[in-house]
Amino acid sequence: MTWSIPTFSLESWRTAGNTTDVAAQLVEMCHGVGFFYVVDHGVPAEFVSKYFGLLEQFFALPEDSKALIDKRNSPHFRGWERVGAELTNNRVDYREQIDLSTEHSPYAPGVEPHYLRLDGPNQWLPDELLPGFRAAVNEFFDRLGAVAWELMEVMSVGLGLPRHHLRELFGERPLSFVKLISYPRTPPGEAGVNAHHDAGFLTLLLQHRVGGLQALAPDGEWLDIDPPEGAFVVNIGEMLQAMTGNYFVACTHRVIATEPRFSSAYFHGPDLRTPLLPLELDSRFADAVAASPRHRSAGFMAKRHELLDGHTDIASTVAPVFGEMMWNYYVRSYPDVVEHHYPGAL
Repeated sequence: MTWSIPTFSLESWRTAGNTTDVAAQLVEMCHGVGFFYVVDHGVPAEFVSKYFGLLEQFFALPEDSKALIDKRNSPHFRGWERVGAELTNNRVDYREQIDLSTEHSPYAPGVEPHYLRLDGPNQWLPDELLPGFRAAVNEFFDRLGAVAWELMEVMSVGLGLPRHHLRELFGERPLSFVKLISYPRTPPGEAGVNAHHDAGFLTLLLQHRVGGLQALAPDGEWLDIDPPEGAFVVNIGEMLQAMTGNYFVACTHRVIATEPRFSSAYFHGPDLRTPLLPLELDSRFADAVAASPRHRSAGFMAKRHELLDGHTDIASTVAPVFGEMMWNYYVRSYPDVVEHHYPGAL
């Protein structure tokens, strides 16, 4: 069988009257590779062009300007980082990036559980350094969040659940985050970002002109992600994999940049306190998982201590709540930031 990345039109969902037949098509895509392209999403091309123009301007700033929002200053893991500052599966990623999240007022210092300390403010450049940048990023959050909410309605219907079921699980303080990324050319034998899964529910990605993203197909071959003009790349996160009992799969993916590239990803996530409880689904979904060795054996990203103990990359068990899953991601990826703000957590 030859695998490819399917395309889903949100307009087909809207014009068909939100039918279960259309929703079933999307659910089948999530059961397959775990990646799809979404078209007819309603985000204007003019906005995307303006957004990437500002993104490129940010990464062209002098390093001392970018360092004003150095991630190491943030106990909430928000801000800019140099090439090589992030680890994926204990291997260096060759990319420069900014991480920003939904802004909530922080909990009291020392709050427990520890993952609640991830809530808090972003770091922003002074507006005079890059006018319009903060407004454009906030608009990116709003626009891609709206697309993610609509996709989750389609998934709810396709899974036989009430239309707003998945949205209602997101709690009082949903926490999504955005990466703005600049990839230099990847050195031989390395990766712009190493093979991994995403946490959370959904990831929506925009590649700007240059490819390099690859998804691991069920047959073990790497598929080049080459979306149609104007499409977003969407992939399933580990949270949806867990809650669907592995019917949806978080697909392993990586970036190998053969030339410099820019991208930006939106990670749609719930309240940090959201439990990873299984959805009450029809037995046909569990039957499909039982019949598929690939789905039965699908694992989760290893925790840092598991990596250091020699465990394989994706062979862990799922965390009990979303916040714990995200805490594991940050501890695994940014040990220097953890050591600075949370000594003893490693």
